[in-house]
Amino acid sequence: MKKNHPTRKLNVTEFLKKFSNEDVCLEHVMKVRFGLRHTCAACGMVNATFHRIANRKKFECAHCGAHVAPCAGTIFHKSSTSLQVWFYAIYLFSVSRNGVGGMELHRALGVTRKTGQRMARQIRILMGKADNADARILSGVVESDEAFVGGALYGKGQGNYRSNKVIILGLKERGGRIVARIIPDTKSETIRAEFHKHISPNASIHTDEAKHYGLVKRDSWDHKFVNHSAEQYVRPDHLTGGPDIHVNGMENFWRNFKSAVRGTHIHISKRHAQKYVDEFTFRANSRRLGNAMFDALIAAV
Repeated sequence: MKKNHPTRKLNVTEFLKKFSNEDVCLEHVMKVRFGLRHTCAACGMVNATFHRIANRKKFECAHCGAHVAPCAGTIFHKSSTSLQVWFYAIYLFSVSRNGVGGMELHRALGVTRKTGQRMARQIRILMGKADNADARILSGVVESDEAFVGGALYGKGQGNYRSNKVIILGLKERGGRIVARIIPDTKSETIRAEFHKHISPNASIHTDEAKHYGLVKRDSWDHKFVNHSAEQYVRPDHLTGGPDIHVNGMENFWRNFKSAVRGTHIHISKRHAQKYVDEFTFRANSRRLGNAMFDALIAAV
């Protein structure tokens, strides 16, 4: 791959060279969050210059002397773990295709198990924040599909195969971005609430044949579906001559997500499932950012 390719990511040698010590990392947080030159909140000076205060994690306005702490209110605030270690953990998340577990951070960074798990959890929250899915409205052709994530049930009286599984509703703008949300059930009212929150009223929604998608036409969306039970996975739209009808984009995301869960995490709890979903949604939506994916996470702190 060419060195100037827009989606290229830093390799580990380049990362360690770029973020070689604590001071460089702190300055990077300041640049990304506020800028070394910005309007001072204290004196109102436009394009004021801010200088690092020696031996403190703060910068000072050259005009009025007001202090700015770039790590305040972030996951770095009051953390006994060094900024360089935090940066490397975020770097690992930004270059991984299959996710990073807390135990992997524990081994790779030389931190305790508890610290590794806490860092992984905080970075996943950061990825959800950077993705900002709650504010996203999907348009054009939108594929909708659910995934059921969880282990097998053994023994009698354990309920049906969904009883111990997390239900995730996935919405994908064809050629665009993904929204994935944990839902309590697959009732029409539950699906309807998510559709009205995230899908443009002018969108065309592609689904499988599940009965709860009957709401789509009733709510005046253009609705087309494929019949998976009849082994129909792609159907040409002969009626309008529009794009092929399928949910293959969303199903591909679920396939990658489930493979990563099995290979990296083995098991995810219901309590933290949305954080893992947010991690993989951010990664899918940001795959073309290259090095900017790392900066997007730093900005989201």
